[in-house]
Amino acid sequence: MTRPILLSTWSFGMQANEAGWPRLGGPDGSPLDAVEAACRRIESDAGNRTVGKGGYPDRSGQVSLDAAVMLSPARCGAAAYVRRFEHPVTIARLVMEKTPHVMLVGDGAERFAKLHGLTPADLSTEPSREGWRRWIEEHPEAAADNERGYLPPANVEQIGLDGGTSAPPHPAVPPQERLPHNRTHDTVGVLAQDAAGVPAGACSTSGMAYKVPGRVGDSPIIGHGLYVDPPAGAAVATGTGELVMGVCGSFLAVERMRHGATPAEAAEHVIRRIDASYAIRPEHQVGLIVLAPDGTWAAAALRPGFSVAVRTPDRDELVPAGWVRHP
Repeated sequence: MTRPILLSTWSFGMQANEAGWPRLGGPDGSPLDAVEAACRRIESDAGNRTVGKGGYPDRSGQVSLDAAVMLSPARCGAAAYVRRFEHPVTIARLVMEKTPHVMLVGDGAERFAKLHGLTPADLSTEPSREGWRRWIEEHPEAAADNERGYLPPANVEQIGLDGGTSAPPHPAVPPQERLPHNRTHDTVGVLAQDAAGVPAGACSTSGMAYKVPGRVGDSPIIGHGLYVDPPAGAAVATGTGELVMGVCGSFLAVERMRHGATPAEAAEHVIRRIDASYAIRPEHQVGLIVLAPDGTWAAAALRPGFSVAVRTPDRDELVPAGWVRHP
């Protein structure tokens, strides 16, 4: 037997854990229910600009969402480029439970969601629309889709409800998350394990701010933003998705544990691999949470400021990543 544990990315992970813990800590606790509930809480928070409703749109002005859930290599599901439904994590779970597939995208994912009773929603809010209008005015080269326009600016999580990249930080964000490189983080990632040692994971995002329409990052891709394999462990990633995708970051972490690494060693290995594989720019950040079958866990990050919300029967707090590549 292990102690139930719930781990979520960033300071908003405290809210995620608050929603997910009742689904995990009780006698009928379900790790899958817990991670879904945790992600849904953040997806519905219109004040969070990088997950769910009210997220930063793409350069066409449309919000699009991605998510994944996973219990094991044989039980996983994902949804990507969802533009009309507030809870892509629930669509991902339905894909896992109701189809033989792993991922549905775009119009197909939305038709599937409607077929299974989910209600369409407008994902934009006035702050997200105003932020997009301001961004278009400030970046005419990107709006014109010319060669200079394919590099989006750094993503911004909650730095200002008007969406402007020059806006002051939102007061709910802790100082360590206001560092410039942490304005690239975007994903709520959640790992859970119940008292019987059964793990589950989920992640959800609105992706990179003002991205090229159709861009999908690491979050809904199994083995990139999320990986769970009960005999070996689980991992979830957040930050600049393209950096995670090239090294299959979450899968790599779990594979390191399969071959004997501790969670701390596995997390550090992935961050070192990312650092060695890319020309790291000042705005880049990657954070990783790694959970072992015995309930031990660790987190590492490319740069300072990444934190993990931790919930157990006797613990409910925000913990800084234990290892950082570029202090």
